[in-house]
Amino acid sequence: MPARAAHAPSSESESEPLPRAVWALAGAGAALGLASAAAASSSALATYFARRIVTPERTKTEDQEVLAVQGEGSSRRVILRATSETRAEGEYSLFFDGGAGHVRLGAPIDYAPEETTVTRPVLAEYSGDITKAVRARWSGYVYGSPADLGLAYEDVILPLDVGRGPAWYVPAPGATWAILVHGRGATRGEGLRALPTVQALGMPALLISYRNDGEAPAAPDGRYGLGMTEWRDVEIAIQYALDAGARDVVLFGWSMGGAISLLAADSSLLREHVRALVLDAPVVDWVDVLAYQARLNRIPSRVGRLGQLLLGRSWGRRLTGLAAPLDFKAMDWVTRAVELRTPTLILHSVDDDFVPVGPSLELAKRNPEMVTLETFRHARHTKEWNVDPERWMSVVSAWLSDVLAPRRAPGGAA
Repeated sequence: MPARAAHAPSSESESEPLPRAVWALAGAGAALGLASAAAASSSALATYFARRIVTPERTKTEDQEVLAVQGEGSSRRVILRATSETRAEGEYSLFFDGGAGHVRLGAPIDYAPEETTVTRPVLAEYSGDITKAVRARWSGYVYGSPADLGLAYEDVILPLDVGRGPAWYVPAPGATWAILVHGRGATRGEGLRALPTVQALGMPALLISYRNDGEAPAAPDGRYGLGMTEWRDVEIAIQYALDAGARDVVLFGWSMGGAISLLAADSSLLREHVRALVLDAPVVDWVDVLAYQARLNRIPSRVGRLGQLLLGRSWGRRLTGLAAPLDFKAMDWVTRAVELRTPTLILHSVDDDFVPVGPSLELAKRNPEMVTLETFRHARHTKEWNVDPERWMSVVSAWLSDVLAPRRAPGGAA
């Protein structure tokens, strides 16, 4: 049994226009000057774009309006400003008071389009006083810890090469462990939704933190590796499980956690112990995601491509802050489809507004022997469980039961 860990604005002034005489003197070099200015502007925007991609955000924006809280106990409900998120079907959470407050919400019970409000029931109040909240952050996490699911668990520490990485260990009788890997900007709580399924399959679970996620220590450069560095933290989690008696593991990954899990299954010295991958809205091609994000943010395509070059070339490190350039080819699983030899289940919404479903569709098409794809609708990004938890659990349970089942030899022996 794993040992229990000890708890331990500045303003910018507008430039004055040049005098008329200066314009006359500058006539011959005007075109060159404008071109240089445009190039400098593109370079600056590309640098900003690239840095935003790999720089962890330490504060979470509370951008949802809490208009009113009504009722008490089981009849309590909250009225929110209607947005595409707050109107979504399924269960979600509100975090408020800088993350200190947390309540779980049920599906909408009233929508008033003329007032742009939506009313949802409060299913559980985990911390804080929602009646005092005026703004909150919307989340698909639903639960705050394994205890919210009524599960026994232990706080454990993983010996990452950057320092002590906190994790939750949830016991179960099986010899195949589930290692749950959250996405970019998230924390280990993202994987809690999978625990009922994992428990039903008898799999012990390890919900991990990794470098730069705000719970584990930062890497020396303080930058995400988009999977290139984080997979080593997953490797340490695999070793931890093996040392604690696991025979093998299944890696669950959400969003960037999918990219991390794919690299761990490919690059780790322990990859033979990775029995399967369950990936929710995974990044299987970072170039596609970055191009999509550039378009979404109205960044010219040439600027987006320059941002990718900055991230992928040694000469860009001074501008991005990365200790080493990123290898986008190694993380392009559409091109590398035939190299994926670990049974993989992908769950991905067709309307994902952060990681487009296209590469997942193409990966499944190119390697149907290894990749099973289940598409969802109206789940946006990593909310497949929230929109349809029964289907999510049924699909994952049935697929894993088949993949993990003992194979019988021709003679009939298992």
